[in-house]
Amino acid sequence: MFTGIIKAIGTISAIERRGGDVRLSVKSNDMPFSEYAVGESIAVSGVCLTAVALHDDSFETDVSVETLDVTALGRLGVGDKVNLEPSLSLGDRLGGHLVSGHVDCVGSISKREADARSTRLTIAIPLEFARYVAKKGSITVDGVSLTINEVSGNGFEVNIIPHTAEATIIGGYVVGTRVNIEVDVLARYIERLLANDGGGLSKDFLRDHGYV
Repeated sequence: MFTGIIKAIGTISAIERRGGDVRLSVKSNDMPFSEYAVGESIAVSGVCLTAVALHDDSFETDVSVETLDVTALGRLGVGDKVNLEPSLSLGDRLGGHLVSGHVDCVGSISKREADARSTRLTIAIPLEFARYVAKKGSITVDGVSLTINEVSGNGFEVNIIPHTAEATIIGGYVVGTRVNIEVDVLARYIERLLANDGGGLSKDFLRDHGYV
């Protein structure tokens, strides 16, 4: 599990094709790779990946065909920037929200505009995932935990404060940038409970108790 609070920005230093899969090398001078072990999880722009080799200033990870197909990682090139977050340890601060690192879909930046000192982004996602998005709810964009300001159709808006723009790759987004999206895990569980009747759980019950 992760929190959606990015620890460092990394750079893709090498891409090696291996029988259809890809081995990525990710470099960063701001991650204490010596503290991690082979087999540990590191989120790369919101995608949970396993470290298969660790070096002083970089790590290597294998990316499957499935992951390449369902995330934006397949579009990465050498020199591209990525958000990095190590997995959550018990006792760590939960500064964002619980993030699994399992990407639900790929979205795209449809609008970018200044909003005082912040930047307001509109992000379009596939329509079938729009039902998981709620105003003032949480969402993960390239591994960054964000609060949704507005929802309209298959799009939603988020405000990016200056710190987030500087500390993550979001500051470099332009219209058309493709991003990894993970919806709030609670939305998926609520949908599942409602579909199975949930032992009396209903939309009216959730509404009466302040959940919808």
